[in-house]
Amino acid sequence: MYKLIAIDIDDTLINDDKEVTPATQTALEQAVAAGVVVTLATGRAYASAQAIARQTGLNVPIITYQGALVKNLLDEKVLYERYVPQDAVRKLFNYCVEHDLHLQTYIDDKLYAREENQKLVDYGKLNKTQYYIEPDWEKLVPQKTPKMLIIDEPEFLDELAPILRELLGDSVHITKSKPYFLEIMHHEGTKGLALEFLSAHFGCDLSETIAVGDSWNDHEMLEAAGLGVAMENAIPALKEIADFITLSNNEDGVKHVIEKFILENAEQQA
Repeated sequence: MYKLIAIDIDDTLINDDKEVTPATQTALEQAVAAGVVVTLATGRAYASAQAIARQTGLNVPIITYQGALVKNLLDEKVLYERYVPQDAVRKLFNYCVEHDLHLQTYIDDKLYAREENQKLVDYGKLNKTQYYIEPDWEKLVPQKTPKMLIIDEPEFLDELAPILRELLGDSVHITKSKPYFLEIMHHEGTKGLALEFLSAHFGCDLSETIAVGDSWNDHEMLEAAGLGVAMENAIPALKEIADFITLSNNEDGVKHVIEKFILENAEQQA
């Protein structure tokens, strides 16, 4: 019997219209009614993720910033947080300034960048996120940040990732959440470690957890969970490591998982 399910948001829980469908919403409610902890695990900032979580009626801790922050929805208490090490923050800012790359950082759940450009504007629209401009990046460096994000062409980011891994060392975790987004967190800021933390928090074994996602930044939690589920629209690499492939995000894939692995089990137990 599965006791906890962690669900990615973009291209997993929500469809291409950025909506949780009524059918998926019903399935989430049925899972909660069956005694299962339903949580979200996303690269999004807490402010962005909690808006979706509240729409779906969830009132549990949620995993945000790729796992760098786990925070309660009800009292907003922080349960787990990991910030990008200060040395890595400075090196990354320097590198991006020298190479004229678009870098975003999150401070106190607010999005900051050095300048306004189309990448920032588009990102703000995509995630319904307000942003702030701080041209003097030296002011941003000392501030604690759970995540930094570079936006560029997918092929360029694939070449950049190993360069940054060498520059920043093993104190950071670098992953792609979407083809155009390269994200840098503390090395313990992964969805997998956050899932481990939450399962212990709720007193259940990792074998009793389900993780559902579509992108490479989900692979740690799919590997950690008792059942790792990839969406039909997931990247091929994630499908390869998944235990199960569900329907796409436009076909209520999350609903399908809940019905197959939670509700059917609950009926058999009854």
